[in-house]
Amino acid sequence: MKHIAIILARGGSKRLPRKNILELHGKPMLAWSVEAALQSGQFDQVLVSTDDPEIADVARSYGAAVPFLRDSAADDITPSSEATLTALGQAEQHWGERFDVVSQLMANCPMRNAIDIQAAVRNFIEQGAESQISCFRFGWMNPWWAVRLDENGSPDYLFPEARVARSQDLPALYCPSGAIWIARAPTLKSARTYYVPGHIFHTLSWMSAMDIDDVEDFEMATACFLSKTDS
Repeated sequence: MKHIAIILARGGSKRLPRKNILELHGKPMLAWSVEAALQSGQFDQVLVSTDDPEIADVARSYGAAVPFLRDSAADDITPSSEATLTALGQAEQHWGERFDVVSQLMANCPMRNAIDIQAAVRNFIEQGAESQISCFRFGWMNPWWAVRLDENGSPDYLFPEARVARSQDLPALYCPSGAIWIARAPTLKSARTYYVPGHIFHTLSWMSAMDIDDVEDFEMATACFLSKTDS
């Protein structure tokens, strides 16, 4: 099967400006995703889809294919699946071939590595899935105890039945991550989303699954890299 990795890296991030090429532990954030995809050995093409010439140059310098800039779906409203479909259409026209499987790797998930990608692809194939989305298990941030607060600080419990339960007595809950999404290309084209009927989830560690969207996320990722270096 022809398998393409599409790394989304638009230039107009608002919460953390230019986040995709901010230096993270010695290299641009985007570079970690490019290198992980290439080192995994799972893909016929590793394409970076961007609307930004500077990001394109950075991606090429780390070995990604960037034969064109994204021609649409580069705003902060369009769902990532639509951006991936736009890039897929451009890629198939450019290379003159059809891809069977499409992996979407977000550039702001730099902590996932080649081993994580290999495991995700292996699970996708073994399960015979049409679509697979990465996730991580909630840990100390126990969502069972989540509340909404009004202007006076009074709580509205989302799960009132779990309010007095011990955390170890509650079932595990999981959160989607943008790290590794995989789908069969015809299914993705038809559904226009990775959330197709019957989609499955594949679990990563919380560190591998980390999404960087703002300054606090970036500081946490920097600290995680430092702890890995020191250990």
